[in-house]
Amino acid sequence: MSQSVVPATGEERRQAQAQAAKYAERNQPKELDALHTEHGDTTIADGVVAKIAGIAARDVSGVYAMGNAARRAIGNLAQRIPGSTQPSVSGGVSVEKGERETAIDISVVIEYGASVVTVSEQIRENVISAVEHGTGLDVVSVDVNVSDVHLPDEDGDSSSSSDDDLR
Repeated sequence: MSQSVVPATGEERRQAQAQAAKYAERNQPKELDALHTEHGDTTIADGVVAKIAGIAARDVSGVYAMGNAARRAIGNLAQRIPGSTQPSVSGGVSVEKGERETAIDISVVIEYGASVVTVSEQIRENVISAVEHGTGLDVVSVDVNVSDVHLPDEDGDSSSSSDDDLR
């Protein structure tokens, strides 16, 4: 009596190949950097990157506000509710992040008279410097969307009269 060997099915072969690939990946030396050391890995949430980028963008002279008009209007309403939280520093910032790199989109309102080109370039420089220093991630792009220009006369009577109406 001889024993016959049953050949593996296609699914069994795929599973064996997947396990072999996983084993080979695990046993390969990993690329080490500031976030991936021989003692473990550091992961950073998207919200952390967004907050750092938002703070860095707000520091630029000529930036009046972050986000588009709808986001700012909702934020202003939320601030008037007693017990509401502080305004979000990550408003107007969206982040796509991988293990070692990140791309950031920032939406701003600039002050009238400020150069869009100059303000955008300063935002890029500040954000790249702050995020790379603060997180160790490589910033591959910072896209700046100027959604509005704040005019000096927009600060006038309309905001003070609406504040008086609410009191």
